[in-house]
Amino acid sequence: MKITATVISLNEERRISAALESLAWADEIVVVDSGSSDRTVEVASTFTDRVLHNPWPGYAAQKNYAAAAATNDWVFSLDADEVVTEDLAASILALRARGPDRSGYRMARRAWYIDRWIRFSGWYPDWQVRLYDRRVGRFDGEFVHESVSIPTATGTLEGDIEHFTVDSLGDHHRRIDGYTTLAARARTARGRKFSALRAVGQPPLTFLQTYLLRQGFRDGAAGLAIAGFAAYYVFMREMKMRFQAGGDEDAG
Repeated sequence: MKITATVISLNEERRISAALESLAWADEIVVVDSGSSDRTVEVASTFTDRVLHNPWPGYAAQKNYAAAAATNDWVFSLDADEVVTEDLAASILALRARGPDRSGYRMARRAWYIDRWIRFSGWYPDWQVRLYDRRVGRFDGEFVHESVSIPTATGTLEGDIEHFTVDSLGDHHRRIDGYTTLAARARTARGRKFSALRAVGQPPLTFLQTYLLRQGFRDGAAGLAIAGFAAYYVFMREMKMRFQAGGDEDAG
């Protein structure tokens, strides 16, 4: 069982070293860059000679491109702002030694938000299928929220992926601006229409679900910020369906 680790990148010179260092256990590392203007490619080249360029086709398509470029059929996909913990690396090495009994494996992901790890708010354990047989699984997702699709049951590995997701409130706001644009396009492409009712009613429900039901209050001020931004995400997604996608209003 040989494993190729894949990373997609764009202007990640500050973070990609940590990601690639955490993949030292892999039999091969493939980095696919979509046109960085900083030192991302230079930094990545110090870890692997398989640094490829591919114009940005979308998250799922780019990760499938990286998987297709791998020498091995088993692929471990990592984002440039993520790190494999020692416990997870040990679990993967143990699996490689004994051989796989599934076509894909999931693992928990924990997020670093400004100054602390998030343990609640619906953000943890955030299960992710990242180790998979490319002959069986592939990434799906039209615009955003891509994930590996496996037609059979997946296994679970001990250990976490660490996700260094948000540096500041401004950073979170910028990310939401980008993600809601993609989410609005995806929903419009599926035939969904702008809903004034959802724009008004769903944000407060999302806040309460995140902060109370998912115990965001236990994450302190970070949990409050996450709940507020979750509500804002829903509102902006709906409004962009109306103004950017030009969708008509419906009642649902």
